[in-house]
Amino acid sequence: MSKSNKIVELLKEKSATKQLIYRNTKEVFENLVISLKAKEKSLSKLLKKEENAVKLEFKSNGIFDVQLKFAGDTLLFHMHSNVFDFPPDHNIFKSKYVKKDNSRSFCGVINIYNFLSDSLKYNRLNDEGVLIGRVFINKEKKFFVEGDEDLGSLFKDFSKKEINAESIDEIINTCMIFTLNFDLCSPNFNDVRLVSVHNLLAMSMNQKIKTSKRLGYKLSHEN
Repeated sequence: MSKSNKIVELLKEKSATKQLIYRNTKEVFENLVISLKAKEKSLSKLLKKEENAVKLEFKSNGIFDVQLKFAGDTLLFHMHSNVFDFPPDHNIFKSKYVKKDNSRSFCGVINIYNFLSDSLKYNRLNDEGVLIGRVFINKEKKFFVEGDEDLGSLFKDFSKKEINAESIDEIINTCMIFTLNFDLCSPNFNDVRLVSVHNLLAMSMNQKIKTSKRLGYKLSHEN
């Protein structure tokens, strides 16, 4: 086969597959947006009767980025515009489902981050968010979720389930519960004892000491 024909073959196979995966991921992300809006309304309605009701707020930052704010936390869902494969030693390649068709391993990804709401509200650029999960979707709309604790164990079997409104809602619920149980810890004293004059002068309008829930915390796969 000539190199030109090989290029055409790859364009037809890989590029067409990746375009399909992008469309699938975009559709899932759009359904996620619908679910997040519904979650904001339903929970706000339930909390409305409470004396000190917690305010929920949905916010869209464009076609690839949405947020759900609740209490002092914000979940940020970000769809990456590219399609990815996995390292050769990834567990996905042990699946019979992928062994039968290697192109099933190509996936779009939606990253889920947890930020402190004040970090975004006050533009504290030094603050860090935590990646708590990643949703991977392939050409057949089959999916799995990487994450810690319940989020990582809920949807592990790549071959069995197509992502739908029910599974999207379950992912949102699990992320919210995980986030609410994941409390902010004070940093080690020695990590924050030195402050520059520049930081001190700027602190009143934009807190410069790094704040993150993640201090002292690791996801299970990082051990």
